[in-house]
Amino acid sequence: MTVKRQIPTFVVFFVAVAMMLGGGISSQAQTKEKPITLTYAFFAPAGTFPGKQMTHWAEEIEKRTDGLVKVKTFPGGTLLGAGDMYDGVLRGVADIGLSSPSYDPGRFPLTSGVALPVKFPNATVASLTLLDIMMEFKPAEYEPFKIITMFTGEPGHIQSRKPVKSLDDLKGMKLRAAGTGVPVLKALGAAPVGMPMPQVPESVQTGVIDGTMTSREVLKDFKLAELLRYVLEYPTVVVSFAAVMDKKKWDSLPDKVKKVIDELSREMAIWTGQYHDKQNVGEALAWSKREHNLQIHTLSKTDAAKWDALLAPMVESWKKEMGAKGLPAEKFIERLKQLTDKYAQEYK
Repeated sequence: MTVKRQIPTFVVFFVAVAMMLGGGISSQAQTKEKPITLTYAFFAPAGTFPGKQMTHWAEEIEKRTDGLVKVKTFPGGTLLGAGDMYDGVLRGVADIGLSSPSYDPGRFPLTSGVALPVKFPNATVASLTLLDIMMEFKPAEYEPFKIITMFTGEPGHIQSRKPVKSLDDLKGMKLRAAGTGVPVLKALGAAPVGMPMPQVPESVQTGVIDGTMTSREVLKDFKLAELLRYVLEYPTVVVSFAAVMDKKKWDSLPDKVKKVIDELSREMAIWTGQYHDKQNVGEALAWSKREHNLQIHTLSKTDAAKWDALLAPMVESWKKEMGAKGLPAEKFIERLKQLTDKYAQEYK
């Protein structure tokens, strides 16, 4: 006869608890994900509008991934400078790099078309057009990279000591310019002068230059409204920015993180454009009018048409140059104008 031993109740209880705890720990071990840290480099200070974008993006990524992704930002060239930003990303110095493609001459030929005088009305329209057209054309220049987001500054405006209302007023005027702003001023008859932006206030005071052609937040940021009390409402060229990640790094990320980053791409183009247009430029113009009686002039339709005609050869020259390289320059400019018109209706 077999005798069945009854297991004491307290033993059953402790075994059950042990199984529950053990199962829970095992489940957590299986589902717990390793935190991801991304480094994000930018060449200018954190307080600039691209720097604000970088901070906002980092905060949104952490929030939308429930803390799975942490972003360490390195503004002000503390990790990579403007000239080596994109190569630095490919070398793994930073996971993400934000710079201007125009600072890397010849590397981003199709992107340079966005820096032509195509009459973007503001930064939001230009930013959305830039991002959309790059996503559509997928140029080979970005083949090693994953585009995180793209945006632009406000189109450059002439800001001067004396009012500019016509080509005669502009003739021979010494104005600080950079990038494609230089040929624009030459075509219009001005005398472009290259110099870093921080040198502009002193150069205006000493008469080295008569003003500058750049986006108008500098009126407040550099206290230029005290010296340059006249602005011409004639948008010229923009500076483009591209935040990119190395493709291999991108491929290593979990799909749900990729999804969040992709969702943020367009949002950031709009956010940055709106921040720049409304807070940076909008507040600078309001302050300049209030504190220094800033005067804004607009060209007559006849004069604006003359200015446009003088700048049109820049676009035609670019199309020929890029077409000779086998790039779809004609289609690119046609689409760029379509997108500009579309977004100009939405973001006036």
